[in-house]
Amino acid sequence: MGAGVPLRELGLVILVAATVTYLATGIIRSMMVRAGKIAEIRQRDVHTQPTPRLGGVAMFSGFLAAVFLANQLPALTRGFMPITPEMNAVVFAAFAIVLVGILDDLYELDAITKLIGQVLTAVILSVLGLSWTLLYLPFGDGTTVVLDQLQATILTSIFTVALINAINFVDGLDGLAAGLGMIAGAAILVFSLTVLHDQGGAVSAYPPAIIAAGLVGICLGFLPHNFEPSRIFMGDSGSMLIGLLLAAASTSASGKINMSLYGTADMVALMSPVIVVAAAVFIPVLDLVLAVVRRLSRGTSPFAADKLHLHHRLLSLGHTHRRTVLVLYLWVSVVAFGAVSFSVVPARVALALSLVALVIAFLVTLIPLRAGKLGRQTPPTHVVAQADPTG
Repeated sequence: MGAGVPLRELGLVILVAATVTYLATGIIRSMMVRAGKIAEIRQRDVHTQPTPRLGGVAMFSGFLAAVFLANQLPALTRGFMPITPEMNAVVFAAFAIVLVGILDDLYELDAITKLIGQVLTAVILSVLGLSWTLLYLPFGDGTTVVLDQLQATILTSIFTVALINAINFVDGLDGLAAGLGMIAGAAILVFSLTVLHDQGGAVSAYPPAIIAAGLVGICLGFLPHNFEPSRIFMGDSGSMLIGLLLAAASTSASGKINMSLYGTADMVALMSPVIVVAAAVFIPVLDLVLAVVRRLSRGTSPFAADKLHLHHRLLSLGHTHRRTVLVLYLWVSVVAFGAVSFSVVPARVALALSLVALVIAFLVTLIPLRAGKLGRQTPPTHVVAQADPTG
């Protein structure tokens, strides 16, 4: 991309994160099986075989290895102390959320206890130095608000807890959370690279680039173990880690960028940092919002599990397990990279590409309906009934 963009170093960070996660996952799985720590099948699950959890421990190991390597590379040291405390903040917060996840995976924490752990983790992230410091309000001519420590901590905590739960809620199919985390992380990484390029290696863009690269790597390393049929689950220790890292990368990328640097030529370009972050996590957050509204309208707890998430609906539509995951990958990719494209190519080109991609994603989603119509036109002896996984 040009000067100030450490592509090779970030590529190495991804490779190390993926390799360490892949190897550590095999070790964790072997330890869990030998110890007899195999999770039983719950009512909301769609898998049929008891499978070990705690894959999140392996993912955290891969992230630590990636951060350690990044700190040793001269091209990436501007993302660490004493220049910025953000990487220290994300490491300590990641340790905290993985600890909460381990306890939940082993002992099934109640919803309130888990929420308290998530809030404390978010506060740690903010207090140690990774939080929203600037907030752009797109009203009138647009205003950039400088937040004090209390305001920054509150906003960062709300945002972080929302993303942690969004990824946790969507973790219902083999490979789904890891794939969505990888795609969303890659979108934020691309955006961070454009900032590094446009601003000649701005220090503020190094932490989100490193965090996103580590996130992409750990998801990439875990997927071979987790794609259907899964041999190990990441558990809450993994899904909440992905949510935290997404929140950290998003906050670091958008929470301190003055929108005035982008000029006033185009509103999409002006709002691109926020749009990219929102797009990268749009599908998980949408699923979270729909789940909370659905449960509250029934008079149940917003944390009460059910089988009406987006992936459950795609299964009931007629998609197979693997195709459901791939369809969700497609939608997240279309929305996230569609948003990124506005800061990479001219707006007209980005809009055209995004519209074409949306149409393709929509048609792919409706494949089972088309297949059903064709099936009804064939003799009954050739029709294969498929059970509704939602019961």
